[in-house]
Amino acid sequence: MGSGGEASGRCGAKCSPFFSSSSSSPCPCRTAMCVGKCSRIVGPCLLVLGTLSMAASILLLFPGGASKYLLEGHISSHARAVPGVWGGGIAVLLAATHVTALGWQRSGCSGCGARHSAFLSVVLSKLALLGAAACFVLCGVGLTNGPLCFYNTSEPGLGHTALWGYPFLDAIDQGPDARAENYLYNRRAWSICLEPEGIVTWHVVLFSLLLLISVAEMVLALLQILNGCLGCLCGFCDGK
Repeated sequence: MGSGGEASGRCGAKCSPFFSSSSSSPCPCRTAMCVGKCSRIVGPCLLVLGTLSMAASILLLFPGGASKYLLEGHISSHARAVPGVWGGGIAVLLAATHVTALGWQRSGCSGCGARHSAFLSVVLSKLALLGAAACFVLCGVGLTNGPLCFYNTSEPGLGHTALWGYPFLDAIDQGPDARAENYLYNRRAWSICLEPEGIVTWHVVLFSLLLLISVAEMVLALLQILNGCLGCLCGFCDGK
């Protein structure tokens, strides 16, 4: 008992007056325990979502599992931007790694180290929130524009020919009936793409998955920002 009290005293003595356990404990230990438990849930969830985001974004570069379209440059611009790698992936994984470590941190008292770690988790979570938001925007535009594919077209002066392009891109700007003509609402139009095989389904499924992942990441990042702010105020309890 004496050694435990001495350790707690040493821990408090290392902190500045602003962060000392005697002067900055506005929250009960139960709240501090909830902060740690929340981090132990949010961190691993962000790790899983960040990994899935990177995997989905990389798969967009290989339609049907083939690499030749990437080598030939026949990949849509938004897929080449790989928003799920740098936005929904790396930025989120940086925060997720720190939040996971923070959640499993054990400290004898709510000292400066725990509070500084909580503050860093807020900063990294804000970065993750921005990255996930950027991924959401780019994936939304990519889904709306449709895939780059080899398709048949009829243009004045060219006659009936096949070329690489975005066959669904102009459907949005064709007037009040554009919604009905949009490929997302007209699956029969998907057959216009001749190559890569099944590119429209590949494009829609993966970009839709990235949208859902980025939304979940934004929610969790925002939750961790609030949780980290509580951690800055309350610190962490041992939970025993």
